[in-house]
Amino acid sequence: MTELADDTPAAGSPGTTPTTPEAAAAPAAPAGSPNPEAPEHLRAVLNWHFDPATGSPFWLREAAGLGFDPLTDIRDWADLRRFPDLSDKLRTVPVEELIPAGSAAGGFEVFESGGTVGAPKRVVDSTARTANVDWVSEVLAEHGFPGRGHWLHVGPTGPHVVGRTVRHLARLRDSLCFTLDFDPRWVKRLIASGRPELAAEYREYLLDQIELVVASQDIAVLFITPPVLEAVCARPGLYERLERSLKAILWAGTSISAESLHQIEETFFPRARVAAIYGNTVMGIAPQRPRESGDEHPCVFRPYFPQSVVELVHPETGLPVAYGERGQVLVHQLSRDMFLPNVPERDTAIRVRPGKGDDIDGLADIQPLRTEGAATAIEGVY
Repeated sequence: MTELADDTPAAGSPGTTPTTPEAAAAPAAPAGSPNPEAPEHLRAVLNWHFDPATGSPFWLREAAGLGFDPLTDIRDWADLRRFPDLSDKLRTVPVEELIPAGSAAGGFEVFESGGTVGAPKRVVDSTARTANVDWVSEVLAEHGFPGRGHWLHVGPTGPHVVGRTVRHLARLRDSLCFTLDFDPRWVKRLIASGRPELAAEYREYLLDQIELVVASQDIAVLFITPPVLEAVCARPGLYERLERSLKAILWAGTSISAESLHQIEETFFPRARVAAIYGNTVMGIAPQRPRESGDEHPCVFRPYFPQSVVELVHPETGLPVAYGERGQVLVHQLSRDMFLPNVPERDTAIRVRPGKGDDIDGLADIQPLRTEGAATAIEGVY
């Protein structure tokens, strides 16, 4: 995710090996996961993807070179680390090879990553992400998001799953959704080639398009990225119109400092509910959980377990970090639509204890991975 205003990494930045007793004792399996020694969901997913009758051509072919049998040798969450990271193959593999033989191919859609650190990766999806979004909608209700009212999506559509996600969230509230497309890959190219002035011009163009919608439409919920929201606040007429109409703001796509988030919530849009979602094409969506008394971080994300199993690990040792420490995001995607284990993301986050009544760790203060040798992540507007 990327910056709005003075975005500064929190303490415990990547590259520092945790030395606390808690870190040394941290389990290799996802912390706090229910019944980690006998995960029935994991067993069902493995049986589906590695049975010749139901598995995809991709995994049935890759299984021959793994050096172990996924159906007998993968027994718990920690064993997922035995799989190699095959996510780079998603950049070139024919997508039909990703569809499980046991599924109806006609029900699948293809989505691409943002291409932040190279050519985009492609995934296929049928119903798994829909279930994830249905759950996100329930969490947004806990945040006080309105049950009715027009939505405006200011973000990628096209090959990116986020466009479908926001439209689905609006439909769940019996609401209409206006979409304003932008191309994050183009902005990243402009920035990478040393043309930031053109990237800024593109951002102004986006604001022009927002104005065309809000000039005649009553927008209640706005989906937007922090850099574009910052630009909205700097354009008086547009900001004033939205400040009057908005009941909720859902932000995503780039990181934001605690100071900037406080300004958005308390100064610029004090009458609107503000929440965030974190995720990507592989991981799915982790919504911000409602704030609790005693939270050290203003925004804590909760993954969609057990479909999305997320670990925070030291980028050099691979060991889980302690609570309060920053680690690299490691994702295992476990659904019937797609199995993709052991994928290190280009993000880092701080590991947060589960919320009240929960047993799944939270993620806070998402930042790009900044370690020697890591690919440079250009975030731009998304």
